[in-house]
Amino acid sequence: MSSSTWSALSDVQRQAVSHRDGPMLVLAGPGSGKTLVLTWRVRYLTEVCHINPGEILVITFTRAAAREMKARYLRMTEAEDTKVSFGTFHAVFFQILKLAYGYRSENILREEEKYRFLREAVLKQKLEPDDEAELLSAIASEISRVKNERPELSAYKATSCDARSFLAIYNDYDNRLRRSGKIDFDDMLGYCYELLKERPDILSAWQRKFRYILVDEFQDINQLQYDIVRMLAAPEDNLFIVGDDDQSIYRFRGAKPQIMLHFEEDYPAARRVLLDTNYRCTGAIVEGAGRVIGHNKERFPKDIRAAKEKGPAILTHLFKNQEEEYACILDKIKLWKERGGSYGDIAVLFRTNTQPRKLVEELISEDIPFRMRDSLPNLYDHWIVRDVFTYLHMAKGSLKRSDFLQIMNRPKRYISRDCLEEEEISWEALLSWYEDRPWVCERIVKLRKDLKLAGRLSPSGALHYIRHVIGYEEYLQEYAQYRGRNPEELLAVLDELSELAKGFATLAQWEEHIARVREELARQAKERNENPDSVSLSTMHSSKGLEYRIVFLIDANEGITPHRRTVFEEDMEEERRLFYVAMTRAKELLYLFSVKKLYGKKAERSRFVEELLE
Repeated sequence: MSSSTWSALSDVQRQAVSHRDGPMLVLAGPGSGKTLVLTWRVRYLTEVCHINPGEILVITFTRAAAREMKARYLRMTEAEDTKVSFGTFHAVFFQILKLAYGYRSENILREEEKYRFLREAVLKQKLEPDDEAELLSAIASEISRVKNERPELSAYKATSCDARSFLAIYNDYDNRLRRSGKIDFDDMLGYCYELLKERPDILSAWQRKFRYILVDEFQDINQLQYDIVRMLAAPEDNLFIVGDDDQSIYRFRGAKPQIMLHFEEDYPAARRVLLDTNYRCTGAIVEGAGRVIGHNKERFPKDIRAAKEKGPAILTHLFKNQEEEYACILDKIKLWKERGGSYGDIAVLFRTNTQPRKLVEELISEDIPFRMRDSLPNLYDHWIVRDVFTYLHMAKGSLKRSDFLQIMNRPKRYISRDCLEEEEISWEALLSWYEDRPWVCERIVKLRKDLKLAGRLSPSGALHYIRHVIGYEEYLQEYAQYRGRNPEELLAVLDELSELAKGFATLAQWEEHIARVREELARQAKERNENPDSVSLSTMHSSKGLEYRIVFLIDANEGITPHRRTVFEEDMEEERRLFYVAMTRAKELLYLFSVKKLYGKKAERSRFVEELLE
């Protein structure tokens, strides 16, 4: 490699790339060229140190990242192929299992099989969830966490359902996997760890095979992945890790920033290099983001500077409500487009994937093309919303037995399904059935009267009536207490629905609008990547690794970011890291928008915005 070739790298990048043997920690902040460093490091090892390419392993977290890195390396070396191994943790560990146990791709559990196994295990426990999909997803995540963290199951406190049911579901699922000769993605790690622990001969063979190991996005590693990588890297310990502890945002998946923070304790001989220049963002964004993340205590201290000029200041604004906030975003998007910009230059980022529903409806109304990086859960499919719409249909005269069954005891009216024999209910027959129980008759008469009154109101008025007069909100409070749920989360669904109901004079109008939104979202999901000239809508988590000229960070309010479930200091530090990741997606213009009222209730501006403004 000639000296002119090296000129593409900065001094600190060269220091990292030219590290020869032993462990090395490369702290790579946003936009600091970590992929460049990794690919150049591979080139340095093969061309300068004359390491056999087959002895080099580059581990990434996603297949897309592995493919991109390999393609970049091939372009750089002008080669058609290489013996360097680029792969995800799962791909590498599966390769080890494949050769040891003869596993084939058919042995890997497919997602639909996984949920079928879990659904059958849940049914045996007779849990009767209101939202089956939500429960299955929570149990799947918890099983994954348990397999990776390996706690003592007998003393484990489950969060997705009661401990006894979780243990039974876990064992049922695990036995089902074994009987069918299948392994899930978490088993790939667990089985690989056990194999390498129990078979020193196999471990030694892989240690000779992969003498140089490079790990990308090291801040996202979990304990089991780290334990396996440490075994593979021994005894030479040519372990080159690249990452940013300030961008560790996957603790819910088992990622531990502490692993990176304590790397030098595990490897006292490790060298450390900080890639201290951000080539992506303007000086104002780098400075502002640094001010926010500087409030975290458990982190490597860093002084990051921008390669670009200072640029425009980060723009913060406190709106009266979301209507004003979204109107401003739409105006700015239209203005950017009118001035010759591209929709693809713009991203709107949010903390949770349920937040942008109203904004999505506004974009559809204004014919502004957009694409969602995350699936938008359809609020209208939520069991609470289904209850409300059943009330609305009955208020408009529906007498369907299925409708009545859904809401007759929400809130509790002590009506039994035994009294419903026909496909349509008869109020007179109901009263006749309960004539010996006048207190039940009173509730039936009240329900009939309430439905008539609600039927005369607008959707928004009817919804208010259902919540506060019929007593549906009270029912949710009791339900939350019984199920051990946070009532605020359930009531938030009603708050959001109340906002969406505004502006519709009739139920028919609202349902017509809902059908249009459903249609548009289905079309959009099909054509997700077909129109690059579209505004990106993304959660903060999914925006990681991406960059845009303009970023709107919406609803920067307490309870949203940081999320209301944030309890402990380590949770708060993770929330702040997530906000930092979102801020550093912007290359030129960053808007941080907050509101004074969320769903009709007083809201406070996020402490992270306050930290920026200090």
